[in-house]
Amino acid sequence: MKYLYLDTSSSYLYTGVVENDELLTDRKIEFGKDLSTEALKTIVEMLEEKNIKPGDINKIILVNGPGSFTGCRIGITIAKTYAWSLNIPISVISSLEAMSITDDEYDFHVPVIDARRDYVYAGIYDRDNNPILKNQYMKKSVLETAISNMSDNFVYITNDAIELNGDKKKYVPDILKIVLKFKDKETVNPHGIDADYLKLTEAEEKLNDRDC
Repeated sequence: MKYLYLDTSSSYLYTGVVENDELLTDRKIEFGKDLSTEALKTIVEMLEEKNIKPGDINKIILVNGPGSFTGCRIGITIAKTYAWSLNIPISVISSLEAMSITDDEYDFHVPVIDARRDYVYAGIYDRDNNPILKNQYMKKSVLETAISNMSDNFVYITNDAIELNGDKKKYVPDILKIVLKFKDKETVNPHGIDADYLKLTEAEEKLNDRDC
């Protein structure tokens, strides 16, 4: 079985191919505003370099958010088109789940994405990557309060320049580890895939601000 991993939920392209519990090839490149023009081309080049034909892929594992609005749409469009045109099964996972899996040193992993205006996308996972606090869009202060009631042995995992009290670790995905964890996850209809932004509506945000 060959698995194609795809994550464009940030300004980075994270992609790779796994077969027989081995990472055959990968790309981890920050494209910034060029992500929309470079992502598909880079994936094609990666496959061609290893003589992997599009039809050789048996399953796609796609990160569908939360993260950048544009970034999520890029990856979803590529993956949905790929899966539908070649009848390849596809599974979706959270960017925060993927981020949590990169660490095995701390008791608790706290993947964080800056959502601006003192809000974050975040969750809390234990050493075995079981969720302790479900992924959500929340005020940074709410996350810090949740962390303060836990063990001191935790790490924030983020690529964003966000002020947080505690150890921080840059997110560099372990694509093999991620794929091995989710390779058997249930598949979904490509047409039904949408971005998972976790974001409240503007009205809900204003209500939360009033209550805080």
